[in-house]
Amino acid sequence: MEKVLDKKSFPQWVKKLSSYTVYAPVQEDEVWNYEVITNPEQVNLDFPNTVLSPKKIIFPQREVYLEFSASNEDGLEVKEVLPEEEPSVIFGVRPCDARALTLTDKVFGGDFEDIYYWKRRNQVALVGLACHTPPSPNCFCLSVDGSPFSKEGLDVLMSDLGSKYFVEAFSKKGEQLINPAKTLFKPPTEKDKKELDKNRTEAKKRISRQIQNIKKIPPKLKGMFDSSLWDEESMSCLRCGICTYLCPTCHCFDINDEIFSSSPLSGKRIRTWDNCQFPDFTMHSSGHNPRQGKASRLRQRIMHKFQYFVERYKNYQCTGCGRCISRCPVGIDIIEVLDKVSSYEG
Repeated sequence: MEKVLDKKSFPQWVKKLSSYTVYAPVQEDEVWNYEVITNPEQVNLDFPNTVLSPKKIIFPQREVYLEFSASNEDGLEVKEVLPEEEPSVIFGVRPCDARALTLTDKVFGGDFEDIYYWKRRNQVALVGLACHTPPSPNCFCLSVDGSPFSKEGLDVLMSDLGSKYFVEAFSKKGEQLINPAKTLFKPPTEKDKKELDKNRTEAKKRISRQIQNIKKIPPKLKGMFDSSLWDEESMSCLRCGICTYLCPTCHCFDINDEIFSSSPLSGKRIRTWDNCQFPDFTMHSSGHNPRQGKASRLRQRIMHKFQYFVERYKNYQCTGCGRCISRCPVGIDIIEVLDKVSSYEG
């Protein structure tokens, strides 16, 4: 389905989606993130990269699995806590972030589906915003098989045509978003389609950063486990974990029990994001840690995304959003690291 929508009609479309929880980029203290929208006039689609991707809505940083309590009379009572089933829509999803969710789907899907993840995932519709201009100077989606106009993982893609949006629906979810406000949408003209094609061509030219010889990287990494490159590149690392916390494809988590009272016993079992760059990420109960140094943790991050994931799922586990580069406090640049890998002769 292809339509055009006047920008002045966009808030009216959002109003028609009263049965959905609506998320959109919101700026607070000069930081953009996806938040619940109560006033459609708040929605501003002129924004740079958000700090966190929409992953945080579908795979929250903290979620409760179980609630438990004990009494002398009834013993231990355990209650499973499942996510509420409510339809949601996220506006302004960048194509790289939508592609990232398709990769996370592979991890939490397959033979053993994670019910907590899919309870949210199946309820969410994604309305993308094409990148006519890179939202970050460190975008490199073209290097990892992406595109500023990619439709992968999206239900709807909106492309800016000046005073209006070119709107494409790719799924039943997408069509269901448009139907309540279908009188606001018009068929595109040939001029609209030509302008869209021109914008797509120009958008690719504006992405200046790229990984050199990326296809060489997965096989090269196989022989680099003990390379001195990891020591050299990790020297300045602070172990803060920003690179993985902000990554739209990282999905490691920990499960812990929070005890509120020991007599009588009560508490919750929770899942929280974990981080392979933290020193205790691989700490064994014996006290042994197979990744004690920063070099081994940087190596794990790179190999997971560009060797292990490629071997298992046939995709790079990176969509080129550039957050890890832009936000690293010491300037570690994954593109520069990967370029050194591709030219490695050790």
